[in-house]
Amino acid sequence: MAFLKRKERTKERFSLLLLDLEEYYFEQHTAYHVTTCSEKERKVRGSFKVCSRSVIFDPEDVSEPILKIPLRDCKKIEFVERESNPFNDPRPSVISISCVQAIYIKESNVIAPYRNERGAKKVTFQLEDWSKTEDVVQTFLQLHRASCLEKLGDQTAMIAAILQSRLARSSFDKNCFQSMAEKPHMECAVEMVLPLVSNPGHVCITDGSLYFQPLNGYPEQVIQIRLNRVRRIYKRRHTLRPLGLEVFCSEDDFCSDIYLKFYKTADRDEIYYYIATFLENHVTEHTAESYMLQWQRGHLSNYQYLLHLNNLADRSCNDLSQYPVFPWVLADYSSPQLDLTNEATFRDLSKPVGALNKERLDRLLSRYRGMPEPRFMFGSHYSSPGYVLFYLVRVAPEHMLCLQNGRYDHPDRMFNSIGDTWKNCLDGANRLQREFYGNDCSFLENKRNLGLGRRQNGSLVGDVVVPPWASEAQHTALESQYVSEHLHEWIDLVFGFKQRGSEALAAHNVFHPLTYEGGVDCDSIEDPDQRIAMLTQILEFGQTPKQLFTTPHPQRITPRFHNMTRSPSSNSPVSDLSPASQSEDSSFEDLTEESRKLSWANIGNLKPISSHKIHKEAVSGIAVTRDGAAIFSTSQDSTLKMFSKELKDFQRSMSFSNMALSSCLMLADGNTVVCSSWDNNVYFYSIPYGRRQDTLMGHDDAVSEMCWFDERLYTASWDSTVKVWQCPSDSSSNHKRSQFELLAELEHDAGVNTIGLNPAGTLLVSGCKDGAVSLWDTSSYTALQQVHCHTGTIHHTAFSPDSRHVLSVGADSCMKVTDVQTGMVISSVKAEEEQRCFCWDGNSVLCGGGSGDLLLWDLLSNTVTKRIPAHSGAVTAMWMSKLCSTVITGGEDRQIVFWKLQS
Repeated sequence: MAFLKRKERTKERFSLLLLDLEEYYFEQHTAYHVTTCSEKERKVRGSFKVCSRSVIFDPEDVSEPILKIPLRDCKKIEFVERESNPFNDPRPSVISISCVQAIYIKESNVIAPYRNERGAKKVTFQLEDWSKTEDVVQTFLQLHRASCLEKLGDQTAMIAAILQSRLARSSFDKNCFQSMAEKPHMECAVEMVLPLVSNPGHVCITDGSLYFQPLNGYPEQVIQIRLNRVRRIYKRRHTLRPLGLEVFCSEDDFCSDIYLKFYKTADRDEIYYYIATFLENHVTEHTAESYMLQWQRGHLSNYQYLLHLNNLADRSCNDLSQYPVFPWVLADYSSPQLDLTNEATFRDLSKPVGALNKERLDRLLSRYRGMPEPRFMFGSHYSSPGYVLFYLVRVAPEHMLCLQNGRYDHPDRMFNSIGDTWKNCLDGANRLQREFYGNDCSFLENKRNLGLGRRQNGSLVGDVVVPPWASEAQHTALESQYVSEHLHEWIDLVFGFKQRGSEALAAHNVFHPLTYEGGVDCDSIEDPDQRIAMLTQILEFGQTPKQLFTTPHPQRITPRFHNMTRSPSSNSPVSDLSPASQSEDSSFEDLTEESRKLSWANIGNLKPISSHKIHKEAVSGIAVTRDGAAIFSTSQDSTLKMFSKELKDFQRSMSFSNMALSSCLMLADGNTVVCSSWDNNVYFYSIPYGRRQDTLMGHDDAVSEMCWFDERLYTASWDSTVKVWQCPSDSSSNHKRSQFELLAELEHDAGVNTIGLNPAGTLLVSGCKDGAVSLWDTSSYTALQQVHCHTGTIHHTAFSPDSRHVLSVGADSCMKVTDVQTGMVISSVKAEEEQRCFCWDGNSVLCGGGSGDLLLWDLLSNTVTKRIPAHSGAVTAMWMSKLCSTVITGGEDRQIVFWKLQS
């Protein structure tokens, strides 16, 4: 129904839907339909349409029917010259058509099935401009020859040649420019695509507007779209070829402003990239991964997310063979009220609708096993023009009549009841449409009092019978807890990794091979009849959406879960991955979380308080005591230094070897600082005693970074390992730590540059020099995921606060967000410079850039929202307080900078 929301551009009774499928409307002339009754001549004035397969006459008097004469049914088309006998009244030239069938449409101006009148008939038309009569007849004779060719392929080829000839002889009228100052960029022939029909013409793009001028002047002389109003553009796969372009002037409306089909892919791409220059960050904004991240984190509803996925998968309301698809989510259509807390209310979203009925599935599997290649389980597709109009016939009756040659479907086969349709779907496979989840329910009502027929039980087809709970919005069910938790399973089937291959077979999700993108190359079929037949079959049969995901789609983050759990039979995290509560006082924890959210919302208000140059080389690590009084920093100059916040000066300097120190951290006792070194060792420094307390000689190459949790030290090294050590912390003990128990050694394929723990300490992430991110279970020390997501060294990686995602930055200047549960990279941002370190809250990222600036990134829009000058060299280290009120940065300029968040 989205395509019916488009602004009406004409009030004419005539519509392109009166044409046959794949027919073109070329030109129109003011004319008279001349009839003779009892030797008295009657003239009806109207519009005479020249179409590629028919003659159409649309009378001005709306009580008169529209007359359509298919050219294939014409026996003779002739030009009758005007009478020049001076003794008689002058008679103008006319067009005389002898035919065996005439079709009458909209009799008494009522939308109803067409009336076909068969039998020999002679029809006469008189053009108001007599001089054009002979040319129009010649055009019809040429089109008549095309319609009478024996082979369909030859007919199509000849009509296409006539169309291209007309387009070549015409061009865009530049007098239609909004301003004489506009500069044209390019012009080419195109077709404007509408549901079931298309309209040929010329597109012209200037430095200010996109113009489309129809060849026939219908529905208006020119359509203009201002480029500064364009918000989204999509390349489209139309008729199985990369020729489509859809333009939207709104962020959320699903109905585009124009859908164009080009004759050459190069023309389409040139206009696409030209328009894209008017859109800020267009290329990075609209990806499946960026929308997934927004949906996962609750910034998009289920409905909005499905709209975006449909859009990205080439589903368009202008192409009924690729209309947007939505899931049936309910299985209860009889209860007086919906119980959205009961799982029995919902269908199993992990299975195709056609596989929910076990008996039917067994029959399909039996047939599948005995079928020759190529085999398939479902012969009919779940989305096709027939299915779309099955649901929308009450609001789009003319589309149904166009699709079915002027007839409605049999009354008992029509959309009469939602509950009955669900039962029938268990024996079929069709999906729902977005209309079921919108606020407009007019498609369920026969408001136009259409004569849709009488059923076998004697009842007239009227409004759709809705379930007893119909007063409750279906939209509520789509946004329910159950659907939010399981929608990713349906996405796997329709847009994801279970759409094709062995996973599709295992999920009983195999459709006819012609429905899949790339299933057939129509251009490679030499026989034109076979090519046309194949193309027609595909367009009418339905098409599977473009595959958007090739790995399992992550689950949505839902508010119900609070603890992280693991399946006993799997090493993969399941349910929720949020950290365990760190406080028994939930109200205090909520307050803390609210404070964090408030702080991150204002993180762009960071102001520098002071800066201090206390090292001789780049700063590599920062650690702060519990009371914030002392700040420790390590540097490539091999020193650990302590800075006094109160005295605003550094108080101590300690060197453990002559090699660079790579990181530092504060142990839980608050009395010990641990430093990692390029000399392969880890050093423990006692704050109360001001000296080195112990040395851990643990690796065969430089130790790059460390983490500490619950008396366990995790050390990463360029020797391609991460080691886990038991290191009891005893603040009351003054003796040296003489025992370090090695608990585990995690092997990698390349040197490990960075590691991080999730807040609960249950997961470890490591980033390597080969660009791989690895996820580990810290209870079993087993690898959960390995994702090669960068093309160079990974500088820093960290979990989001809820442990659902990992962010990594690398030498390739990319920021990647990886889903912990599936290992899928769900967001990728190419920055203008390398990001060396960061802090983040799951949505916003405060990065230290190679230029020395702090950059605030919004991952949901993939844009930099603030750039804050900080250092004169790359930012190499960053520390943030728990409530984000204080930030400390270190850089290649050897400085430590203190920042305060201003309210």
